[in-house]
Amino acid sequence: MRIENLNSPDFRHDTVLPLPAEVRIPAIAVDAACSGNPGPMEYQGIDLATGQQMFHFGPLHGTNNIGEFLAIVHALALLQQQGRHDTTIYSDSYNAILWVTKKKCKTKLERTPETEELFQIIARAEKWLLTHTWKNPIVKWETKKWGEIPADFGRK
Repeated sequence: MRIENLNSPDFRHDTVLPLPAEVRIPAIAVDAACSGNPGPMEYQGIDLATGQQMFHFGPLHGTNNIGEFLAIVHALALLQQQGRHDTTIYSDSYNAILWVTKKKCKTKLERTPETEELFQIIARAEKWLLTHTWKNPIVKWETKKWGEIPADFGRK
């Protein structure tokens, strides 16, 4: 059975996903999910050219915003390690993009024994941001225009 990509512009041959023409390829889409807020949080990154999961983390007790922040930093570090400096990162979280730009996770989550492991990961991510430079564009995914980000966990 052949599955057609009905939503992709017919001139796009760089992706297997139905993507709007405005979406740049190569790209990774990142997203987080949290059952409750706070609650069990996880995040992932999806390669938009192949549809393959590039990374997944969690679940760990946290918030959705923290997951979105960590997903962007994870993507940046992975792309730098792979030498993919021209790959765009898409996130549907304005807050997370802002936090990455400012190199600081501005969470209001309380630091407790339950969240200590997550705060250690946040500290590592902030340190990475402070000690590395990157050229990868970080772009806001326009959900209202384009639909759900391809990295969405589909639990809404």
